[in-house]
Amino acid sequence: MPSNSIDRRDEIGYNEKTKHEVTGLSALCCSGPPVQALEGVCMSYADQLFIDMCRDILDNGTSTEGEKVRPRWEDGTAAYTIKRFGIVNRYDLRREFPALTLRKTALKSCMDEILWIYQKKSADIHDLNSHIWDEWADENGSIGKAYGYQIGVKHAYREGRMDQMDRVLYDLKNNPFSRRIMTNTYVHADLSEMRLYPCAYGVTYNVTQGRGEDRLTLNMVLNQRSQDVLMANNWNVCQYAILLMMVAQVSGMIPGELLHVIADAHIYDRHVELVRELIQRESYPAPKVTLNPEVTDFYAFTTADLQVEGYRTGPQIKNIPVAV
Repeated sequence: MPSNSIDRRDEIGYNEKTKHEVTGLSALCCSGPPVQALEGVCMSYADQLFIDMCRDILDNGTSTEGEKVRPRWEDGTAAYTIKRFGIVNRYDLRREFPALTLRKTALKSCMDEILWIYQKKSADIHDLNSHIWDEWADENGSIGKAYGYQIGVKHAYREGRMDQMDRVLYDLKNNPFSRRIMTNTYVHADLSEMRLYPCAYGVTYNVTQGRGEDRLTLNMVLNQRSQDVLMANNWNVCQYAILLMMVAQVSGMIPGELLHVIADAHIYDRHVELVRELIQRESYPAPKVTLNPEVTDFYAFTTADLQVEGYRTGPQIKNIPVAV
């Protein structure tokens, strides 16, 4: 592991020794009054979507308490959730970058993980500058045939053998208005050899051209079967926003809309009070996030090419318990 390794769990307030009981899950579903932006300051749109989503889950969601569930807390207790089916959030990167300001999202770490999957096409945690996958890796540091492994598998096409990411780049260059530009990591034949089934599994790219515009706009749909809202929501949003920006740049396009579809968006029982506190915080304007314009090869991007300006946030949440 590199000496400059970044642990996302520290950055988002993870503490693996935290143990506190939250019982009576349905009694905790009150989300409270509306959050206020600072006077005279424009609220981040990502903040507003996040707050609305959390309120919807807390106020209108259903509980899994007492049901058979797989996740467990460190003490062995079943990890129950309040969940909503079919959350759909839309972000427009032409308007602003979708980073939360209620608390900080580690954007370079987000980019590092997305490069690990789609650029390095790796399932080896030693290729990742964080420890977020350590608990799922085997003794050799592999997460099996998951995520990056699937992106790197070569398939036979009429145009030749390519992996999924190379196929995306090929189609955006040669047939940008195709409706078949996508990647998928949820491969049933290989699930038994994955250390963890993919959560964010499917990406569809779609190109549009506005009236009177010379350049094409690249849009993305991210499909996610399951999401721990407190721990992972904005992490996933930001990393796929960065992926959209990178692919658009090397394809000569404008990054447009990111449509995030979550089948099961949930808040864990031991996260409810933390979420209620988080969504009452003051909000700030979205940061300016850009890429090094000199990079024209997708495989040349590094985290050093991500430029973040004006990212003002609330304090980080500490001692977040994690269900595994």
